[in-house]
Amino acid sequence: MALLAGLAFAPAVQAQEAEHEEEEGVEALIVQSTRSGRRVQDEPIRVDILNREEIEEKITMRPGNIAMLLSETGGLRVQVTSPSLGSSNVRVQGMRGRYTQLLTDGLPLYGGQASSIGLLQIPPTDLGQVEVIKGAASALYGPSALGGVINLVSRRPGDAPEGELLVNLTSREGQDLTGYGATPLSDGWSASITAGAHRQSRQDLDGDGWADMSGYDRWTARPRLFWEGDGGATAFVTLGAMTEDRQGGTLPGRAAPDGAPFREAQKTRRVDLGGVVTIPWDGVGAASLRASAVQQDHRHQFGAVREADRHDTVFAEASVAGEAGKASWLAGLALQRDAFTSDTFPQFDYAHSAPALFGQLEYQVADDLTLAGSARVDAHDPYGTRLSPRLSLLYRPGPWTVRASYGRGFYAPTPFVEEIEAAGLSRLEPLSGLEAEEAESGSLEGGYASGPFEANITLFASTIDNAVQLQPVPGAPGRMRLINARDETRTRGAELLLRYRWNQLTVTGSYLYVDATEPDPAGGGRRAIPLTPRHSGGLVAVWEKHGVGRVGLEAYYTGRQDLEDNPYRSRSRPYFELGAMAERHFGRVSVFLNLENLLDVRQTRYDPLVRPTQGADGRWTVDAWAPAEGFTVNGGLRLRFGG
Repeated sequence: MALLAGLAFAPAVQAQEAEHEEEEGVEALIVQSTRSGRRVQDEPIRVDILNREEIEEKITMRPGNIAMLLSETGGLRVQVTSPSLGSSNVRVQGMRGRYTQLLTDGLPLYGGQASSIGLLQIPPTDLGQVEVIKGAASALYGPSALGGVINLVSRRPGDAPEGELLVNLTSREGQDLTGYGATPLSDGWSASITAGAHRQSRQDLDGDGWADMSGYDRWTARPRLFWEGDGGATAFVTLGAMTEDRQGGTLPGRAAPDGAPFREAQKTRRVDLGGVVTIPWDGVGAASLRASAVQQDHRHQFGAVREADRHDTVFAEASVAGEAGKASWLAGLALQRDAFTSDTFPQFDYAHSAPALFGQLEYQVADDLTLAGSARVDAHDPYGTRLSPRLSLLYRPGPWTVRASYGRGFYAPTPFVEEIEAAGLSRLEPLSGLEAEEAESGSLEGGYASGPFEANITLFASTIDNAVQLQPVPGAPGRMRLINARDETRTRGAELLLRYRWNQLTVTGSYLYVDATEPDPAGGGRRAIPLTPRHSGGLVAVWEKHGVGRVGLEAYYTGRQDLEDNPYRSRSRPYFELGAMAERHFGRVSVFLNLENLLDVRQTRYDPLVRPTQGADGRWTVDAWAPAEGFTVNGGLRLRFGG
């Protein structure tokens, strides 16, 4: 694998924010996803954190799922993978969404490879913070974290009972009702519960008989139980349940261009159970046990084809952490098993087991210099024994912050690339001879903070060998196969972030440059990775006063994207999105209003969403390169109790 090139300076704005919080007497942000329990500004590995304040702002914009919360985070792009069903995944610094590991409190409660629909089924109501690690994180979390990790950290109950109820309505006939309650119990015990009901009717905005917005009915519930012992021991248990029925495709009485109706639908039933126990160990440090189990049942419909399947993930981990002088260390054992069972196409069934050993060492060389190294060895069935290392450096001279990081990892191929999730398994040949995908990534960051001003610039690079690609089977029309790319997939890019605070006003500007290329699966050299804008950016201004409310304005730019198998164009148009929001507090009652996509940008204003003929992979729609909903208004009430 070629050595990474093109690395440069970048920053740690979140770390600088934590320092401001400390100076103001606010509790510092503690990172969970790096397993060290350090403050974010002391982490050699860069971790971007969205705190509760930022989460609350996004809750009023999209209370039904976390898609908007993540899409407006620097370096992340939420990519719609199926316009018919609205499914989406998260691309980290230009890498495809299947490489992103999605966790809740450090547990894979949405599966080893979270489905694209799964992102739309997670309400943000009970999140305390969101942590993002960019680049290969396999040294910490195994093969599913080749591109990065998103860890959703739950809210912890306070010293008094509290609750919250949110009601939201949209101009596109969507409704959300979410509730959160938490209370202390006795003898160190406390509990919380989050529940939600979400509904959206199918919308055909351009009148062609095809749903531009899928319809769904979803119910979610997640109780949690917490315990803190007098000696510092802690325990946490969670149980989650979700049911959703989602519909897209042609509307009743309408047909696809071939004259026949084509209904797309998915029924999802998910149950998960997880827990974390940490026990102080005299003279050593602390021992930790983590475990979770997830079962997801799906019923898909793609036209006349019906598919029924189940995804199961079982995870267990035991680790010990401690400190010795200027060094802190972590060592542990882990086991993860991911299985897929199809009632319709059993030739794609798989069960991957990966016992692992991992370790981490951090050493403070000087007051302003910290070095860190971590490594993991996975004995993966069937892809063999794999070593995933990561090295990091933190240097903080005065108001400056410099971080450097390099990591390697691997990914175990499954049938579920983006196109297959969108079209189903019916046209895919059985997997044969695929090799594990291998990647290395690196970054060099530098940031500066002085008074109300912060600046952050990051250069990053990644290289993937054996990336899995979908291509037509020669001589077999309507059949597809997965192959390993014959050459490297390369991503090079830069992030820039500027922030200025003036009294209650915060203005943030961001810019992302991504140059991502891969071998053309049709042959004939290299191509830009489809649906990856080279230039994108945003400008957000928020005024907020405690006890009064907040007002926000935002503008986002998305540059041109190369498109694949689109009969209407080979490159997308660039576009701007403008938005405005306001929330007013009246004691424990808040009223909010959000205006999204004020310019009414919509892909179907430029080209049809539906193809004139069915694609080779079975899809009737082109890829989504612009918003489908157009201008949308949503508003509602938030009621708070206790606390």
